[in-house]
Amino acid sequence: MLSAKIKDATKEAHQQLEKKVVLKMKAIRSNADYADVLKHFYAYFSEVEKAIKPFITAEVLPDHAERRNSVYLKADIEELGSNVNELPEAVAPQINNTAEALGALYVMEGSIMGGPIIVQMLAKYGVEKGISFFSGYGESTGQMWGKFVGVMNAHAETEEQQTQAIRVADETFSRFGDVFGEVSVPS
Repeated sequence: MLSAKIKDATKEAHQQLEKKVVLKMKAIRSNADYADVLKHFYAYFSEVEKAIKPFITAEVLPDHAERRNSVYLKADIEELGSNVNELPEAVAPQINNTAEALGALYVMEGSIMGGPIIVQMLAKYGVEKGISFFSGYGESTGQMWGKFVGVMNAHAETEEQQTQAIRVADETFSRFGDVFGEVSVPS
């Protein structure tokens, strides 16, 4: 089953991305700082969404239209008084089939799981608006994750499909980290 393999196989890339995101979050001191971080998320999620669009249909993931996406990021950025005009460069992995698209979506959907921690971290810095994206699915977060994992497992049954999904998930984590560039500990 893919869900049993993908977490371990992408652990290092996931940890590297998480480290960058946490450092960026710890450097937030204003709504403008937070909006800047969200622009990085928006730039990347928008690119990945374009790459997976041909493969993640309602037939593959019936509740896809209800899932959190870059529209939430854009709304949060605008609520913070900013816009999506000047964005960092973001390059999504090459996606050629449903298994690869699900590997990329694994990273995007998985980012919801840390959302409540990020919302708490932001509250410590006095940022309490522009959090719809990180609020995820609220009480339904676990259920939505379970549905996604079920779909991912069902569409990546062969060893080849699992290998493709894992490779793209790993690359999705890495390229997401690239959007942030070099990140250092705030002084």
